[in-house]
Amino acid sequence: KPLHLIHRRRSMVGGGAGQRHDAGIGYCKEQKSEGCAAVRYGTVRGSAVQERSTILKRSGFDAKPEYFHPVYMTAMSRNERLTLIRDALDMLYYRHKGIQIVVIDGVADLVRSANDEQESISIVDDLYKLADIYNTCIVCVLHFVPNGFKLRGHLGSELQRKSSGILSIEKDELGNFSVVKAMKVRDGSPLDVPLMKFGWDKEKDMFVYLGEKSKDEKEKWKETELKEVAKGIFKHEGAMPYTRLVSLVMENMDVKERTAKKYVSIMKERGIITQSGDSNYNMGKL
Repeated sequence: KPLHLIHRRRSMVGGGAGQRHDAGIGYCKEQKSEGCAAVRYGTVRGSAVQERSTILKRSGFDAKPEYFHPVYMTAMSRNERLTLIRDALDMLYYRHKGIQIVVIDGVADLVRSANDEQESISIVDDLYKLADIYNTCIVCVLHFVPNGFKLRGHLGSELQRKSSGILSIEKDELGNFSVVKAMKVRDGSPLDVPLMKFGWDKEKDMFVYLGEKSKDEKEKWKETELKEVAKGIFKHEGAMPYTRLVSLVMENMDVKERTAKKYVSIMKERGIITQSGDSNYNMGKL
């Protein structure tokens, strides 16, 4: 069952409760049974009343829908938070005859340390089981490491391994907007997913969808990503046969064999990698 990871806080705020596709990275409630629960767990300090008001406003509601349940866990211990998540989902499942979607805004606050391997494995296993039990999608919001684009510790690594999909939300280097990039797609190619733009709308007082980046920009990003993958692979190994290269691309990008072969072909076409006389592959001249 789906377990999704989204980098950077508040990327899903307004999405779980809303009906409009332009209200954020939104979940359209018509996709599932009418009235099933949409649950958002928050661990951020601040005014719960103000935050709930903001979520409803950005979702286009004057009052809280009966099926929407914002749950605030700031004052609880880490062990109490996981217990509350379990108990609340059990209660809401029977009350609403199902769970539409679950958003955990601040999944790192469920563990003592994102670098604790055993604790990280345990919490991700628990969330994975809950997604399966309630046949729902659990969206986990996680920050990048400071001043970088790596997932946080063992928790990030375990979420990356178990998630059905991963979205990265980054500030665009040139424009005054944020870009949503697919980092992992369970049954497809993340580099083929459009780059979506979101920017702040002063009148609506919220982030809104601004369309997709151009094809040229997308292709440039794809090439940059493939170069980084190739550099990582050949940094530790020299020339290698095709089968080994495909295997390492699968491992590094978490994609299936067919997609990995496609990426190897693109790398070769664009000079990112080269093939020698003995048919082995090596890093090209970048």
